[in-house]
Amino acid sequence: MKTAVILLPGLNRDRDMIAAITKISGKPPVTVWQTDTEIPDVDLVVIPGGFSYGDYLRCGAIAARMPVMDAIRRKAEAGVRVMGVCNGFQILLEAGLLPGALMRNASLKFVCREVKLEVVNADTAFTSAYSQGQIIRCPVAHHDGNYFADAETLKRMNGDGRIVFRYAEGTNPNGSIEDIAGIVNEDGNVLGMMPHPENLIEDAHGGTDGRGIFESALGLLGKVAA
Repeated sequence: MKTAVILLPGLNRDRDMIAAITKISGKPPVTVWQTDTEIPDVDLVVIPGGFSYGDYLRCGAIAARMPVMDAIRRKAEAGVRVMGVCNGFQILLEAGLLPGALMRNASLKFVCREVKLEVVNADTAFTSAYSQGQIIRCPVAHHDGNYFADAETLKRMNGDGRIVFRYAEGTNPNGSIEDIAGIVNEDGNVLGMMPHPENLIEDAHGGTDGRGIFESALGLLGKVAA
């Protein structure tokens, strides 16, 4: 599968994401700049984490209005898989590609540590490498990861299986409602999550728990990366 990684001013996890995708798939992703209006023919588009535009106004608010987002929206509407991690999640919310909002952490402090995630829905394009209810480790690093949605939206997402990750075993680092750590859109091809799976994909990281997200999204299950 072919992959594209979006580049925006202020992102600082793009190299981590590129390295993870290259290591897992065996193929480096193409990079797409914020002012590009087209994205090449790819199967997965990834918006990495960081602090796009210094998090001015709101996290992701400026990035969500860059020309490249129209191209991402077209890809998503065509069924291409799109994944936003941390700031990427914030950007997808600001762009209206996912419901809800990410507010300041309940502690009002930046958090950088490892958490545990429950795989709430293993039947998605991003979680098929895991089993339902599996607990995995994953690092977080954010200041505005407190997910919120209104009661009706939460009811609908729960009923449709669109909440795919929850913080588990009391490790919620930000006060996120219902311990939500990752969600998908109605069609299941757009994932937003706060934790950083790209930083736990090999033994040098201290574990490989995050690798399954990429193996699932890249369609590599049961295959050897070329």
